[in-house]
Amino acid sequence: MKLAILATAAAMLVATAVPSMAQTYRSDVRQYRQQERIERGIRRGDLTPREAQRLIRQQRRIERTERRARYYNNGRIDPRSAARIERMQNRANRAIRNTRHNNRTY
Repeated sequence: MKLAILATAAAMLVATAVPSMAQTYRSDVRQYRQQERIERGIRRGDLTPREAQRLIRQQRRIERTERRARYYNNGRIDPRSAARIERMQNRANRAIRNTRHNNRTY
């Protein structure tokens, strides 16, 4: 009996953790890549210190939004917050590209 209860509890724990881990993985990887692009722009001289600070501040804002969404939803991100974070990351992605290329197109 104890084994059945324990197995059920473990299955429920895994089932509830998987969706939140998937969202974390996607947004965290994207966030990491964007930060790498900013650092690469600094190293290559594509970004001035002021431009880099603005982009870094934008990344921090996204991280803060994600942290708050998790706090208010018991560690998970609801679909509405996920869509908002995705829009913020899309906007940051365009800002990084435009700033690194100084609005040049190739």
